Amino acid sequence: MLAGAPPAALAQQAPSPDRETGVTVPNFWDPRGVGDRPTATPETIRFLASDDFPPFSFRDGTGRLTGFNIDLARALCEELDSACSLRIKSFDALIPALVREEGDAIIAGLATTEANAKTLLFSDPYLRLPARFAVLTGTGIEVTPEGLADKRISVTEGTVHQAFLERYFADAQIKAYASETEARAALGTEEADAHFGDGLSLSFWLNGETSAECCSFAGGPWLEPGYFDHSLTVAFRIEDTFRQEAINHALYRLQQNGTYSELYLRYFPVSFY
Repeated sequence: MLAGAPPAALAQQAPSPDRETGVTVPNFWDPRGVGDRPTATPETIRFLASDDFPPFSFRDGTGRLTGFNIDLARALCEELDSACSLRIKSFDALIPALVREEGDAIIAGLATTEANAKTLLFSDPYLRLPARFAVLTGTGIEVTPEGLADKRISVTEGTVHQAFLERYFADAQIKAYASETEARAALGTEEADAHFGDGLSLSFWLNGETSAECCSFAGGPWLEPGYFDHSLTVAFRIEDTFRQEAINHALYRLQQNGTYSELYLRYFPVSFY
């Protein structure tokens, strides 16, 4: 490797598709992990969440609260035989409400920043948000730095995705657009050979009408540290190791017994892994 050259980017090998559905479900838990149930579990868990974060927490057409986070919270309580409640707050009010003991845990995609880590405890990650490449279906492009050399890659200007491409895909023709809509459209109109962006939002675009079924994911998820390492976790008060340990055990159990896969497939029919 040349002095000063960036290290090779790390693309995670995509997990195997679910045998029954053919959809890839991520697994963030070590299969060798200890699954012993804690000697004591919380009698109650009062979750705090927002209701404007689809598909994780939102109101459906009837006003009913639903979403991946909401159903996961209920499944965690059921696994632990704990009474469960859910209180809705604006996102900015979640941490103050937890500190005032208006709830026991936040399930709202709260970032595990250095500042938050000083005042909060976090569960093990239950979802990571990778970056993905999309290409025109059937093109067979290899989405590696070598495979995309001299190819045109569309990306949204000013994003971490653009910074990542400029560092690791410097031999490609990086075409930055003012909006994600324009960057994706460039792929559909063949102004670009590949598009690079947030895997979660791309999965909904691929499954929606605006893509006109033009495209599909290529390669595996990209989880490069410092770029795409944001994780969804449950947050607790700094002293509440009791609930943290119980939730970590329950998350492991939900993955082992298939409940996690069921929830993932319910809300993410086009997997972003």
